[in-house]
Amino acid sequence: QVQVAESGGGLVQSGGSLRLSCKVSGRIYGINEMGWYRQAPGNQRELVATITAGHTTNYANSVKDRFTISRNNFANTITLQMNGLTPEDTAVYYCHAVIIRPSDLERENHWGQGTQVTVAS
Repeated sequence: QVQVAESGGGLVQSGGSLRLSCKVSGRIYGINEMGWYRQAPGNQRELVATITAGHTTNYANSVKDRFTISRNNFANTITLQMNGLTPEDTAVYYCHAVIIRPSDLERENHWGQGTQVTVAS
């Protein structure tokens, strides 16, 4: 079993900051890409930021220069530091991990349950 657990969501005023964390645990051989996605009411889930095992990052244009994704390969964790938050950032944020199965070394997608981020104007 693989578990993906997020933490760190909450309510913040516009212009404020929040830090999200995600940890992957369970039977894995390794982890390829990890990332954060978000979904606001009535919208599709969208990419926020991703990071490879080699620490190559990719950001949505809407969060560049405000959000920073980082990764600890030893702890199987990623964090998302979010600064300059606006009401448009309000959404449920999901952690995503592409794990490598120990049984056959195939890749497998896993999602966390999501954590709510609400930015008040």
